[in-house]
Amino acid sequence: MAFYEKTLKSEEIYRGSIIRVLRDEVEVQSGHRALREVVEHHGGVGVLALDSQGRVPMVRQYRYPIKQEVMEIPAGKLELGEDPLECAVRELSEETGLSAERFISLGSILPSPGYCAEVLYVYLALDLVPGKAHLDEDEFLDVEYIPLEELHGMVMRGELTDAKTVIAVLKAREYLKANG
Repeated sequence: MAFYEKTLKSEEIYRGSIIRVLRDEVEVQSGHRALREVVEHHGGVGVLALDSQGRVPMVRQYRYPIKQEVMEIPAGKLELGEDPLECAVRELSEETGLSAERFISLGSILPSPGYCAEVLYVYLALDLVPGKAHLDEDEFLDVEYIPLEELHGMVMRGELTDAKTVIAVLKAREYLKANG
């Protein structure tokens, strides 16, 4: 059986520079009506870069919505219509100064599909070339290099909680085990 919900009415509640919020009335399969609130977002990318010593540049920055610092892989939002790989190249360079000879797609994830239409694309970057970071004027962060195996342990102990980072660490580790 295929599940579905039919949109009957859609009202924009808020439009900002990053998100748009909708309140939709839908008809569910039983014929009943329900309300859905949806956050639209252009999506984003996360890049797990791995250097020749098996270390990953991790970004530590303050995340205002949760009022605390978070350690995560370099990441950023897609511009409308932007190719995810182009965004990955840009964000890795902006936040760490690194470029990579190879980018391998680790797939996409839906961070919270119960209310948000955001899609995040995750990449593994290999054969790194150092350069100079060039942060946005409102961006403040530190870069720390941590061995991939140590990051895996941090994920398993619940010390890393950023969803894209957790998924990137697990998927990158599996990819590298399978592809040497």
